[in-house]
Amino acid sequence: MAARTYTRSVIGEVAETGFRSLGQGAARRMALQSAQRDELGRTMLIHGPVGAGKTAFVDDLLALIFCADPDRASRPCNTCRGCRDARARTHPDLVVGSPDVWRESRSTGESIVAAARRWLLAASGAPVVASRRVVLLERVDRANEQTQNSLLKVLEEPTDRHTFILVADEPQRLLPTIRSRCRPLRVGPVPRGELVAYLMDRMRLPADQADTIAQLSGGLVGSAVEYVQQAVRLDWRRRVQIELLALLHHRRAERLAAARHLLDTAAAIAAPASPSDATDVTEADSARLPASAQREGALLVVDAWLSLSRDLLVACAGRPGLAASRELEPGQDPSLERIGERIGAGPLLEMVSRLEQIHDALRENAAPRLALEVAMLTWPRLAPPEPPGR
Repeated sequence: MAARTYTRSVIGEVAETGFRSLGQGAARRMALQSAQRDELGRTMLIHGPVGAGKTAFVDDLLALIFCADPDRASRPCNTCRGCRDARARTHPDLVVGSPDVWRESRSTGESIVAAARRWLLAASGAPVVASRRVVLLERVDRANEQTQNSLLKVLEEPTDRHTFILVADEPQRLLPTIRSRCRPLRVGPVPRGELVAYLMDRMRLPADQADTIAQLSGGLVGSAVEYVQQAVRLDWRRRVQIELLALLHHRRAERLAAARHLLDTAAAIAAPASPSDATDVTEADSARLPASAQREGALLVVDAWLSLSRDLLVACAGRPGLAASRELEPGQDPSLERIGERIGAGPLLEMVSRLEQIHDALRENAAPRLALEVAMLTWPRLAPPEPPGR
């Protein structure tokens, strides 16, 4: 990890210089070294799985670009106006767009492709304060092919006055011609010990809770922080996995009804203005949510389901201590090893494969409810447990 230095701001507070995001040593070194040589490039692609912490890394990158410290080796200084405005995303030379922004900014009768072209044209103006204008495109991998072709035309005519930062969960969904024009910087999981230390030092968690969240998040910083800041999401995940275990003993009709309920509550959690507790969300409530929340909700269910299936597979192999779901509910023993052995490695491998396919299909705009119903039909069925005393 790159060394950090400290500087005293004009108001007398001690500020930490450098990147604030956790880990990402390779991407960090590449960005800092390139910035010192003034060779960051005109187009960068920040990519990595959902929850990896790409937003925090992009904030660091923006501060690095807009930092006004004359000493390049000290950038980002995190005290100058450029750094502060960059991290707040209020810098006059920063414009932020996404497929969602283009969709919401459409005029009556205007297609999203036309809205994207209009937005890109407006974003190509001259810088006002800094030496260059930064065009940040979030979730760009969600753009359709026509919209990506419009972006490609802009990237094919680069200028020294503009820097494009593309952010994607799945870079393979971008046109090869776009990827070939980008400098890729990957943001991925961090070592578990590093994440535990961060959660203890910065988030003030006790060691056992930090370790559990680090394991549940799979080393993804963004997911871990979200679990801490939104306890409802972590509680919801536990409830979902406990319900899925119970559904191993239920028949088709009960499972399909459960799929609808899981989607309704997950869509409410995934919505931009989610309630503090989504347990009582009705189907009518869910139907009023945007389609994007439905899809994101289905992805949340599949992620929790996939994690549980993999944990059952690990437990089936005799290593239940490695399962992130081993503490589904404090004070209870979900007996993952016993359940995994009853299901067997073959059906669990099939389930993991099917969930991975469903995850990819949801990214390709598959119907959320149908996707979860397909998963329910693949979920193994076990005979109900024997009553006590028999």
